[in-house]
Amino acid sequence: MEKDLIEYIAKSLVDDPEAVSVNEIEGERGPVLELKVAEGDIGKVIGKYGRIAKALRTVLSASGSKDGKRYSLEILD
Repeated sequence: MEKDLIEYIAKSLVDDPEAVSVNEIEGERGPVLELKVAEGDIGKVIGKYGRIAKALRTVLSASGSKDGKRYSLEILD
C-alpha cells in the first residue's frame, strides 16, 4: 500500500510518469522504498531545499505507522 502511495504521488509530480518506479527492499531498520525517476525530474521530486522529499517521507511515515512499520524513502539518481 505504501509503495503504491509513493508511486502515485511521484507520478503526479513529474513530467515523465512512465519513468517512475518504486522498489521495496528490506533494510537494517525496516522496509526501504527506493524511488527512481527520470533524470530531468529528480529536482521535482526533491523540491527546493528538499521540502517535497521531506513531505513524501512524512506521508510515508504516517501511512506506515498504521501498520506498525517504519518505512524509509531513498530517492535514487
